[in-house]
Amino acid sequence: MGKYTLLKKEGRAKRGRFETVHGVIETPVFMNVGTVAAIKGAVSTDDLKTIGTQVQLSNTYHLHVRTGDKLIHDFGGLHKFMVWDRPILTDSGGFQVFSLAGLRKIKEEGVTFNSHIDGRKIFMGPEESMQIQSNLGSTIAMAFDECPPALAERKYVEDSVNRTTRWLERCKKEMKRLNSLEDTVNKNQMLFGINQGAIFPDIRIEHAKRISEMDLDGYAVGGLAVGESHEEMYHILDETVPYLPEDKPTYLMGVGTPANILEGVERGVDFFDCVYPSRNGRHGHVYTNHGKLNLFNKKYELDDKPIEEGCSCPACRTYSRAYIRHLLKAKEMLGMRLCVLHNLYFYNHMMEEIRDALDEGRFASYKKEKLEGMQAGE
Repeated sequence: MGKYTLLKKEGRAKRGRFETVHGVIETPVFMNVGTVAAIKGAVSTDDLKTIGTQVQLSNTYHLHVRTGDKLIHDFGGLHKFMVWDRPILTDSGGFQVFSLAGLRKIKEEGVTFNSHIDGRKIFMGPEESMQIQSNLGSTIAMAFDECPPALAERKYVEDSVNRTTRWLERCKKEMKRLNSLEDTVNKNQMLFGINQGAIFPDIRIEHAKRISEMDLDGYAVGGLAVGESHEEMYHILDETVPYLPEDKPTYLMGVGTPANILEGVERGVDFFDCVYPSRNGRHGHVYTNHGKLNLFNKKYELDDKPIEEGCSCPACRTYSRAYIRHLLKAKEMLGMRLCVLHNLYFYNHMMEEIRDALDEGRFASYKKEKLEGMQAGE
């Protein structure tokens, strides 16, 4: 079991510490997304330490269909495989099954779908998802859920959420069984449940109450940032988070922009993950305290300044905007790598600032200042 300590509160914002078998996580935290056990953009685990990464997130579905979780188990688990000695969270594969797989059949047992790589038929249900994640040996495993479309009909969402609850009970049972086996990579693997309910506050609240009773290691709010507006997302968090246990970590899945994160922290969220910093970086879009820059713009052609003055990331310490722009234009991998490193550093560093602000009871003023700066633009 992970031990979560609530250190401080400011309004609903939480400053916590989560102790795991792979080290302590200071929250609020941003998890760097390494889908197939690597951050896209040629970023190594040494780089991750340099830029202040606390948690790396990997993807159950992707590792299952390519390379295979059994091979990773035989190697000694994901930590050993990718040479990372800090916490790893694996998502359940549910989101990919529902977003990538056009052809899929949902039944009570689980979901049958075709691999997006070679088209072969795969079956995944709660037990299979737990088994794959147990093979990977991650610090935190996510429960297998259905992620209904944000704008789905009410009746569909109700049925889906009820099934997700039944699946969660099966996940919990299977995780307990797997953790007791002799050859399990990580016998202290933890399980987070996922709250669903699209944009229906009453369904969300009811589901939050039901899963809170199951005494899991942590709780996620899933199925947001999938088509609803930011306002709707914030409203759902306002309504739902108060019904999740305050003495456990709360994780907002797949969110988001720096502004989304600041708003999420204000509403009591501890954990975030998003592909934005790495995906945007690979396209030359970089985050700064004065808004986002597109380094492909001609105005940076002779710009000898770093991406952001005063930034201590590996890119800004050494290289100019002009040089990074040149690399991107020339399709040199280094350009992409430097932008990804900068963006991930920006996110991790922002989380550090958020934690400091919460420690000092000045989060509200920090948030206001940060948002104003980022909206000002260059």
